[in-house]
Amino acid sequence: MRTSRRDFLHRTTAVAALAAAGAASAQPAQTPALLARTTPPTPDEALKMLLDGNARFVDGKGSNASRTPADFSRVAAGQTPFATIIGCADSRAGPETLFDQGVGDLFVVRVAGNVVDGAGNTVKGSIEYAVAELKCPLIMVLGHSECGAVKAAIYHIDKKDSLPGAINGLVELIKPAVTLAKKETGDPMTNAIRINAIDGAETLKKLNPIVAPAVKAGKVKIVAAVYDLRTGKVTLVG
Repeated sequence: MRTSRRDFLHRTTAVAALAAAGAASAQPAQTPALLARTTPPTPDEALKMLLDGNARFVDGKGSNASRTPADFSRVAAGQTPFATIIGCADSRAGPETLFDQGVGDLFVVRVAGNVVDGAGNTVKGSIEYAVAELKCPLIMVLGHSECGAVKAAIYHIDKKDSLPGAINGLVELIKPAVTLAKKETGDPMTNAIRINAIDGAETLKKLNPIVAPAVKAGKVKIVAAVYDLRTGKVTLVG
């Protein structure tokens, strides 16, 4: 059966349209942060982007539940994260998920107990790199409910004993927050988690020679927050 030129053109157009649709669906979706970013965000804009993302997560409307190699390929040549998160290494507290952010949006430093003071060059140097080289306008020290490192600090400060290996040194860094929390009314665990996050933020505000001047110049904002594992909500503290 002979195919007319018109039928051939119709079929060719249809195939091209399907191919284009398939190629479009294969492209990595832009994250809300990327779609909103036409110029580098100010510190306050960056904070709003984080909290808006957390609101989406809490409402079950997160848009970054899955990622593909194509998402990483998009930012392979360089990164421009808009926020630095100093979070706990806890497996339940991944910042990209709870803030509903995509690949390349957050510069994340994770260590048990989200400790800053006494954490050494590895943690502080990473934060300084985010400010000096990546020009991140926002730093958040993020604690979370039911933090195992804080629980250990509370338990062992009461028992007046020590833990084996480097775990003891880590817990010792959190004990000052636990001591302060005991002077407050309310739940000692909740108070210690909050104070530990605030202490970390305050330490960073004084961190010379890179972070403190950037804060003073208004180029960087530093905040403390606590993530509730049961509700998913992140609350600013301090």
